[in-house]
Amino acid sequence: MSVSVKVNPDLQKERDNCTFNVTELTNLIDGGPQKTEERKKREEMVFKEGIHIDEVPSDYLSHKEKYELAVKKACMLFKMMRRLQEEENAGMENYMALLGGNLGSAILGDGSPLTLHYVMFIPTLMGQATVEQQAYWIGRAFNLSIIGTYAQTELGHGTFIRGLETTATYDAATKQFVLHSPTLTAYKWWPGGLAHTANYCVVMAQLYTQGKCHGIHPFIVQLRDEETHMPLPGIKVGEIGAKLGMNGTNNGFLGFDNVRIPREHMLMKNSKVLEDGTYVNAPSSKLTYGTMMFVRVMLVHDVCNYMAKAVTIATRYSAVRRQSQLRPNEPEPQILEYVTQQHKLLIGISSVHAFRLCAAWLWDMYNNVTAELETGDLERLPELHALSCCLKAITTSDAAACVERCRLSCGGHGYMLSSNLPLTYGLVTAACTYEGENTVMLLQTARYLVKAWRTAAHALQPTVSYVGLARTGRRSPPWDNSLQGIISGFHTLAAGKIGLCVSQIEKRQASGMSYEDAWNMTSVQLTAASEAHCRAIILSSYYTETEKMSRGVSAPLRLVLTQLVELYVVYWALQCLGDLLRFTSISERNIEELQNWYEDLLVKLRPNAVGLVDAFDIRDEILRSALGAYDGRAYERLMEEAMKSPLNKEPVNESFHKYLKPFMQGKL
Repeated sequence: MSVSVKVNPDLQKERDNCTFNVTELTNLIDGGPQKTEERKKREEMVFKEGIHIDEVPSDYLSHKEKYELAVKKACMLFKMMRRLQEEENAGMENYMALLGGNLGSAILGDGSPLTLHYVMFIPTLMGQATVEQQAYWIGRAFNLSIIGTYAQTELGHGTFIRGLETTATYDAATKQFVLHSPTLTAYKWWPGGLAHTANYCVVMAQLYTQGKCHGIHPFIVQLRDEETHMPLPGIKVGEIGAKLGMNGTNNGFLGFDNVRIPREHMLMKNSKVLEDGTYVNAPSSKLTYGTMMFVRVMLVHDVCNYMAKAVTIATRYSAVRRQSQLRPNEPEPQILEYVTQQHKLLIGISSVHAFRLCAAWLWDMYNNVTAELETGDLERLPELHALSCCLKAITTSDAAACVERCRLSCGGHGYMLSSNLPLTYGLVTAACTYEGENTVMLLQTARYLVKAWRTAAHALQPTVSYVGLARTGRRSPPWDNSLQGIISGFHTLAAGKIGLCVSQIEKRQASGMSYEDAWNMTSVQLTAASEAHCRAIILSSYYTETEKMSRGVSAPLRLVLTQLVELYVVYWALQCLGDLLRFTSISERNIEELQNWYEDLLVKLRPNAVGLVDAFDIRDEILRSALGAYDGRAYERLMEEAMKSPLNKEPVNESFHKYLKPFMQGKL
């Protein structure tokens, strides 16, 4: 990375003491030296355009100005990308880097009004439209001659899809669907780009034909005139207002007053409505939810980027910041010397690697299952659905906790918007509720786990095979304080929790409760069982994928990667001690060994903390942080950012003469 000024000596010393080759790890993360080179080249081209540079930081703009700037930047960005695509004849890598990667967030830091066009509107067309519909719509969408979004969530219903109120009633006489919002709570609420950006929308609505409701189906609806951009008759559309984060996303509301669309505007790859109104069912109702699964899988990857930024900022700042005294009469140490600080940061670094490998593993599985769906094989769809639900829930909640922990580890300066930690938290915590509220996601997984427990006599899919072993009634093996032993212990723990949930539901049913009431009464335990299952999956995949990956790397890097896995596994064992004591044969002595192991790992990894975050190779333009810049000039940058405040443009603000002075003189 190029450095324009001298690096802070404390930060440079950290880099000098690193025991592994940072570039080797960067290449490993990117997928090889060529991928690193391509990424760097892409970043260089984008930042050379200067779209990311703001005369006034967007923090000081009004809500309306933030949106207008976001639209301007999004248009400039995609115009540039289109030019690069034509010049280089590149694939989709450039677009993906701008949508789900660090690069796009560097330019549109608080969200893009075009994101849903690419990550929801186009994927839905690809997954739900017929070949003929794709031929008509996808070209227009890719060229941005139309801008789309995806409207599912309503003011009164979110994750409970079946409860959506928007209706699409087929009129056989005119061969049209009539879309209608029967209540205020039926208004679509939240879609990005919906408010003032998109002119088309995929709308999820309850399909009625021949007097019968057939559940939720997707429809393409034109919202605005393609020339004037004015809302069409019967379309009630606007913005939902300011939020904790993502204020450039242009989230909107949408209501319908008997809006008519052609029959051909229902996406009919899976289910169909014939001209006479006859309904033709899809092979599986779950096929309609393909877009949501795609986004949940992508989310696991996205949270890695947020966490990598946060731990980079906090770790570099911790090397620069000196505070208090470890020993009397000695200089103030770097706060990275404090074991409590290492405890806050190093688990974040290991989590990035755990989630990144888990995301790649899940992505491969998603592609395999999607290919199977195309041939009519739906066998692994429930497993993928259950996995995408719990991994979405656990990774987003862990990421939000990680970013907040990083902010707190930077003390008061982490509270400054110029640290970029509050904005990062606003973005990552949003992921805990969009694309499925996390508790509901865990309960979705729990349904699959309960079913797996009850059908354990039959062949189980790989991720729940441990349930079958537990159902045989074998006693759990003696506790083994090794990595594989701990992971096995987590499988035992998860199986125990699932079994208890099933037992509780059955007991409650036996006492006269309905299944639904028994499920609700057991739901706290059910979410805990889903979390335990997910923890076991993440620990197992992190361990096995690192084992595979480490075979081709140098010995010093292999050692550090192994230490990170150990840290992650031991950390979660210590976090889940109550459950491990309940469901396994772990002893007090084992726990003491785990604690010592964990603290030793912190000591071993501490010299490599800065090297590990440097390996994420996040440019300053992407970090956008006064605290986390590569050169470590945290205090100088804080002051530089402070001087950009409009309040510092004049020595005396007019409010002094209008209010303060008269008040102080008793004249107000």
